[in-house]
Amino acid sequence: MFGSGDTVLMLHGAGASTHTFRDLVPVLAEDYQVIAVDLPGQGFTQLGARHRSGVSGMTNDLIALIAQEGWHPAAIVGHSAGGALALRLSQRVTAPRGGPPTIIGINPALENFEGLAGLLFPALAKFLSAVPFTAQLFATATGTPERVEALIKSTGSQISPEGLSYYRKLIGNRDHADATLMMMAQWSLEDLLRDLPNITARTQFIVGDKDTTVPPDVALKAAARMPDATMVRIADKGHLVHEETPEEIGQLILEFLRQ
Repeated sequence: MFGSGDTVLMLHGAGASTHTFRDLVPVLAEDYQVIAVDLPGQGFTQLGARHRSGVSGMTNDLIALIAQEGWHPAAIVGHSAGGALALRLSQRVTAPRGGPPTIIGINPALENFEGLAGLLFPALAKFLSAVPFTAQLFATATGTPERVEALIKSTGSQISPEGLSYYRKLIGNRDHADATLMMMAQWSLEDLLRDLPNITARTQFIVGDKDTTVPPDVALKAAARMPDATMVRIADKGHLVHEETPEEIGQLILEFLRQ
């Protein structure tokens, strides 16, 4: 928890942790109280019931945490899959002055896998998550410096050596890998996508136009279906745009929240 004022809640994407906001939080904390949480089983948290790793389960668990801690977020910032969770929370959380919290989605993952990948990928993740020692093998095989750097570059982003070191620690952690596999296995956006026209929260999507993980058109199409959503493109940045240029993203968010 950083800063003071109205609360801004921050949610990372699949396979990440609160470290992804390490340079963005200080910018927002100039005007707000900023709270960043790790999703169940990822980062510093423990995975509870394994069947609660999908959108609905995580949303319910986050709502329980928000109620337990007495938080009243005026805004929710979500990166990638965290953007989908933020939109779901906006329908069930009330801001301090009434109505839904403002939503900022950074490269929000708002589209299911298409075609054959849509059938095979969740099934493969489900299979891997059920096989003993798979998470350990996955963490060992992918946690080398070279593979982590290649993985990050494949998202269209280039981040600092410090940032890469955080991802190496995460990917090399068996429990974190296990929770990430469970999340991918259970992730389905059918209900959320169908409900986009009913999400009334004032929303802004911030996307890197070189994002190769979630193409910018995904946010554009989602915004077009929502009552009060806009999109901002950041040139020459990828999926981790908030780690590449945290000051710029922070100022964009502050400007949107002040309006």
